[in-house]
Amino acid sequence: MSEPELTTIGLDDIEALAVGAWILGTGGGGSPYLGLLNLRRLYAEGHRVQLMSPHDLGDDDWVAVVSNMGAPLVGQERLADSRNIARAVRMQEEINNIKFRAVMSVEIGGGNGVQALMAAVHLGIPVVDADCMGRAFPEAQMTSVAIGGLRPYPCTLYDPRGIEAVVTKVPSWKWMERASRKICVEMGSIASTSKAPRTGREVKDWAIHFTTTKAIRIGRAVQEAHRRHEDPIAALLESEGGKKLFTGKIVDVARRTTEGFLRGSALVEGSDADRGDRLKLSFQNEWVVAWRGEEPIVMAPDLICVLDSVNGHGVGTETVRYGQRVTVVALPAPDVLTSPRGLEFVGPRAFGYDLEFRSVFSPR
Repeated sequence: MSEPELTTIGLDDIEALAVGAWILGTGGGGSPYLGLLNLRRLYAEGHRVQLMSPHDLGDDDWVAVVSNMGAPLVGQERLADSRNIARAVRMQEEINNIKFRAVMSVEIGGGNGVQALMAAVHLGIPVVDADCMGRAFPEAQMTSVAIGGLRPYPCTLYDPRGIEAVVTKVPSWKWMERASRKICVEMGSIASTSKAPRTGREVKDWAIHFTTTKAIRIGRAVQEAHRRHEDPIAALLESEGGKKLFTGKIVDVARRTTEGFLRGSALVEGSDADRGDRLKLSFQNEWVVAWRGEEPIVMAPDLICVLDSVNGHGVGTETVRYGQRVTVVALPAPDVLTSPRGLEFVGPRAFGYDLEFRSVFSPR
C-alpha cells in the first residue's frame, strides 16, 4: 500500500476547528477552549499535527479512539493536559500488544473534537479525519461503531493523580457505559479515555468520515462572516444546510451534575419573530429536545445548536446563563444516526423521552 497523503494542520485550522467543534457539540463535549490553549502552547514549542483521510488506512491498521469522559461542568474546573489522553492510548498499546497507526476522536463535538490532536502530538502519529458521532453524545453506546455492532472493549481510563483503570470485557455497549461511568465518577466525574481499538477496515466501514475538516469549515464560515461584518449564523446555515428555529433570551437555567452527567433545562423567552413564545431546552450533557409550548419541535439525533446571537459561537450546557441572547438552530444528523437501528441508540427514547423521532429536515 502506498504511503498515505498527510496534511499538516496549521494553527489557523485549529482555531477554526475549536469554533466548529463547539457548534457541533450541541451543547456538550466540553468547551474546546482549554484544549485550544494546550495546542497553542504545543504549536509555539514547534509541534505539528498531521491529518489523514480514513480511506488511506490499511484494513489491518490499528486506530486509537479517544475522548474525555464525564460531566462538562467538571471539565471547566480541571485544566486539560494533553499528556493525559496520550497516556490512555499508551495503556491500550501495552494491554493489547499493538501499535497504533493513527488516532481519532470518538466525537467531533466540543472539546473532544481536539482531544485526538492533543494525543497525536505526544504519540507522533496522524489524526484520522473522522469520528464516531458526527456531533457529541453523552453515553458510550451512542456511536456509529455501536450501531454497527462492533466490539465495545477494552476501554482504558486515566486520571492525572496516577489512577489507571481498564474495563477488559463487557457483554454490551450499555454495560461498557455503566462500568466505565462508575470508574469515571470515582475519578471525579472526568477521565481521559481510550475506547476499544478499531481496525482500519472498521473505521472505513463505520466511522463518520471527514468530520474534522467539516468542523474546520464551519469555524471558517463563522470567522469569515465576522471579518466581513456579516451575520455568522446565516453563514453557518448556508454552509451546512441548517434551519433557524428560535431567537430569544435565556430567562431560566436549572442544572445538576449527577452520575457523571450534567442534566437539566434552559428556558428561552422569544424575541423578534418569536416574541410572546417560549422555548424549553432539555439536556443531558447535550441539548436533547426543544419544546415550543407543549410541542417538541426538534430532538436528537438532529443537531440542536444553541448559538450566541452576536458572534455565532456555540453555547454549552455548562456555560449557558441567564440573560444570554441566543439563537437556536438545527443541523442535519449523519444518516447512520437516523437509520432505524441508529434511532434505537440515539433517538429520543434512548434518552427517556416517549417521542417518535421526526427530523426537522423531513418533508412535512
